[in-house]
Amino acid sequence: MKKSIILSILSGLLLWIAWPPTPYTTFLLFIGFVPMLIAIENIIQSNIAKKGKKIFHITFLGFFIWNTLCIYWVYNSLKTIGPLVAVPISLIPYSLGPLLMSSACWLYYRMRLSTSRWLSLIGLVCFWIAYEYLHQSWDLNFPWMTLGNGFAVSHKWIQWYSYTGVYGGTLWIWIVNILIFLLYAGLREAQSKVIRLSLITSFVLALALPLCYSYYTYNTYKEQPDPSNIVVAQPNIDPYAKESTIPAQEQIGILTHLSDSIGQANTEFFIWPETAIADQVDENKIRSNNYFLQIQHFLNKYQNGNVITGAETFKIYNTRLTKTASPTENPGEYFDSFNSAINIENSAEVQFYHKSKLVPGAESLPFGNALFFLKPVFEHLGGATGSYGSQPTPGVFYSQSGIGADPVICYESIWGEYVATSVHMGAQFIAIITNDGWWGNTSGKDQHLDYAKLRAIETRRWVCRSANTGISAFINQRGDIVQQTGWWVKTAIKQDINLNSDLTFYVLHGDYIAHIGCILAVLGIIGVLVRRKKRLAV
Repeated sequence: MKKSIILSILSGLLLWIAWPPTPYTTFLLFIGFVPMLIAIENIIQSNIAKKGKKIFHITFLGFFIWNTLCIYWVYNSLKTIGPLVAVPISLIPYSLGPLLMSSACWLYYRMRLSTSRWLSLIGLVCFWIAYEYLHQSWDLNFPWMTLGNGFAVSHKWIQWYSYTGVYGGTLWIWIVNILIFLLYAGLREAQSKVIRLSLITSFVLALALPLCYSYYTYNTYKEQPDPSNIVVAQPNIDPYAKESTIPAQEQIGILTHLSDSIGQANTEFFIWPETAIADQVDENKIRSNNYFLQIQHFLNKYQNGNVITGAETFKIYNTRLTKTASPTENPGEYFDSFNSAINIENSAEVQFYHKSKLVPGAESLPFGNALFFLKPVFEHLGGATGSYGSQPTPGVFYSQSGIGADPVICYESIWGEYVATSVHMGAQFIAIITNDGWWGNTSGKDQHLDYAKLRAIETRRWVCRSANTGISAFINQRGDIVQQTGWWVKTAIKQDINLNSDLTFYVLHGDYIAHIGCILAVLGIIGVLVRRKKRLAV
């Protein structure tokens, strides 16, 4: 057991070293799971009792080390509520992913009790993919540690994400790790030369073919010329001062000054960060709002100009129109608050997008639909119901000239299929607006930037990223960061990007690998339950 614990810890450390934003270590992803697979195999082949329980505990240790070291910055975003209180709350994201990962390993062990190792290893991959898809789909979603994200630093390796998305990366990592594990296991077993040669050949092909295809695609990919001039502003306003110290009008003044300093007569989009309008805006009265008028005045000199900006907005209803609506002080009146993106142009036309992928706890009440019946109780007690409103589908902003922009707000940028849906709807480039300053100068802001490169490859769209206090950037259709700002710098950058209307295979078909993996995982779980029932009946 002591050896197995050391092997599990080794896996956790290898995966952490391999993870973005660390450069030049991505290759460790291909061996990161091997020590843990050896540890699991040692337990399976041993004579100890309660093997399943021990496998779960040992794998959880390694996965907890990996996850915690990679997303330690979560604590930074919570410590303002109190350093001691932040610790147990931080343990939720630190532990939840590892719990699901260890469950996949436990299911692998259960399959081994009644099927071959080969079939069980296929089951392990399916269980893992199913865990990743669950963790991006349920109310406690946090797909930050999806394995395919690990190639974000080495984007030249995975140009084929335009066909598979990040789940292709997950599959690739597991296939290579399993082949290395089987080669190692063969050294201790009576493995025939034919099988060993087959494994070596499979390993070389599994590693080399995707890399060769990706480098070929990267070096031969040419963007079709369709230029549009875009300006991205980074106001660098302390997120803790946005709503208290600096008036919203002054913040907009900073943004207009930055934008105007490099804007051109042909600039078509000015992109400002999440909650750039740091005051509540009534969507029903937006056209008479002083902030809206201030922005329109700025746009007067830009005939085809649009401003995509983040804002805190709300809507008032005469009835409880949505499940997230809360009562106002007026009887029979309800309202929804939104983390929004707004497209403002030189006309009365205004477009809204409401953030859909909300941060669990901070922006949404997990399992709020199931607990909806308790909402009146919280309201009666004067407590917060903890939830922004949202919209069920992605959105596309269209300029006067018909250019489609995909508004992506912060956390949403780690959902490949969600971004791809907006592209399928007509978006010709991706506008990410975010505020990464909550995390401080940690690797969180760098990971968030790196993950945006994956969205560029999956959709073959330019990414224009405006971060309030993070890192703003332009990313081309190959995933190259063409321009980026520094951390904690007040500045603006501009770029002639190429618009694209072609649809990649991934945009057309989404996370099909995850869907297939989930179906096979369910069949595997049913098989485990049936065999367990049969054994108990004997």
